[in-house]
Amino acid sequence: MALRGPPDDRSPTELLSFGVVNLDKPPGPSSHQVSGWLRDAVADSLERADAETSIDRAAHAGTLDPKVTGCLPVMLGDATRLAQAFLEGQKEYVAVLETHAPVPSDVESVIEEFEGPIYQKPPRKSAVSRRLRVRELYDLEVLETADRQVLLRIRCESGTYVRKLCHDIGLALGTGGHMGHLRRTATEPFDDGTLCTAEEFVDALAFWLEDDDPEPLFELVGPGERILEDIPSVVIADSAAREVAEGAPVYAPGVLEVPDADRGSLVACYTRNGAAVCLGTLVGDATSKTGTVVELERVLV
Repeated sequence: MALRGPPDDRSPTELLSFGVVNLDKPPGPSSHQVSGWLRDAVADSLERADAETSIDRAAHAGTLDPKVTGCLPVMLGDATRLAQAFLEGQKEYVAVLETHAPVPSDVESVIEEFEGPIYQKPPRKSAVSRRLRVRELYDLEVLETADRQVLLRIRCESGTYVRKLCHDIGLALGTGGHMGHLRRTATEPFDDGTLCTAEEFVDALAFWLEDDDPEPLFELVGPGERILEDIPSVVIADSAAREVAEGAPVYAPGVLEVPDADRGSLVACYTRNGAAVCLGTLVGDATSKTGTVVELERVLV
């Protein structure tokens, strides 16, 4: 079977079949609706281009409520298999805390106490089990205060409920409080420095199809490998990659380079040209001559 070529050398069709768009989600539609719009736009464009391939899937990284805006990476085609990688990354938000009385003078010292591990129970409307769980707040900063508003920057573990956090901070301040506007500014490895709107993405598709100019598309769509930048990498031989495509794990003889990572870590395997082959768990020692080094979790070829 043919393996993918180097990420930087892919055609528009190849990119759209295994790519990611760092979308600036607007207020109003759900994350699912936005992903569906991009999927349909790409599928229609590939059909109009008489491409030999199409896509029937798109997935977003970390659901944003309809009113929430900001960083929503959308995975296209086979890149949807990489959704698991986003569970490892941190998130960053800018939120407005609406207090129910004037903001007290000790607001910063009170909020500092929330940094570190906190207990949270998912809200009733969430899609997960409402069990008490621990989430890490890596950084919690007061950017600005007004009479009854606090502008917060929040760097946190994936799965943190900012609405619940604002409620709890309001209780600690003694004023009560709730979340006002919320914008996600980062979901690793993406941040708000490379965001694009849905309109810009559709325009880039039109430039490719109607003007034979793929450059705007190359600027907005990254190869699927972009999602894996913060995950330890294993380089394997092409022969091993072809075995992985048939469902085999990565055996020691096929490993060319291994990361400095603990056993049990999530790793991404690549061919020598930088094309992603699979996600897996590091289970063995690559310096040995035999045995399994990586157990498969997601095959990407």
